[in-house]
Amino acid sequence: MAILKLHEVNLFKGICMSGYILVVEDETPIREMITFVLEQNGFNSVEAVDIKEAKEKIIEPYPDLILLDWMLPGGSGVNLAKELKQGEYSRNIPIIMLTARADEDDKVKGLDAGVDDYVTKPFSPKELIARIKAVIRRVSPTLLAEKVEFHGLKLDPVSHHVTINEETLELGPTEFRLLHFFMTHTERVYSREQLLDNVWGTNVYVEDRTVDVHIRRLRKAISGAGHEGFIQTVRGAGYRFSGKMVHKAKN
Repeated sequence: MAILKLHEVNLFKGICMSGYILVVEDETPIREMITFVLEQNGFNSVEAVDIKEAKEKIIEPYPDLILLDWMLPGGSGVNLAKELKQGEYSRNIPIIMLTARADEDDKVKGLDAGVDDYVTKPFSPKELIARIKAVIRRVSPTLLAEKVEFHGLKLDPVSHHVTINEETLELGPTEFRLLHFFMTHTERVYSREQLLDNVWGTNVYVEDRTVDVHIRRLRKAISGAGHEGFIQTVRGAGYRFSGKMVHKAKN
């Protein structure tokens, strides 16, 4: 059973989430401990005790993350993870596997199924929250109430306040989400399809060219301070947000 250390419970207070975490665990003491720790750290949670109940609760609005036990009544958590990662709308939900299996082969099996991280029982609240936070930061950084700064650009996801060199910048909601995604995923190229999935969501239908429209708006919004060059078009691939300015070759 996981060890509850009360002095560790509130270490990550200040996380802000509008969605919820689905806790799929059949052992009542562990499930209740997890939901208590999540609540104390600003997370909403929904509980499920077996595979059937978990599937019934993985519906819109989808959970922001799933904590999934390996062995469950009605089936294996690994098989459920594999099934979710193949689903059109569930494949982007991050999954952390909870298990007493410490064998390396078992961990590899879980990771091969598509889980994003692995927590071995017994675990402390500190470790669990740290891993949850790390996974969310990696796959859905807008869910965390952490300010982001990049070469004079500052963005606060809680107040939706953006400044450039301390000057306030007015952005629409889509441009704000797009900028936040870029600022938390710098120096990587993303296709239009990837930007649509990450910024608009997988269950929203919009055309690929919609991305181009919002990219132009965002470039225009940050152009006054000379930051428009941060949003770089990579021909045939997509867009990249980079502090390394691209210089056009002279003919």
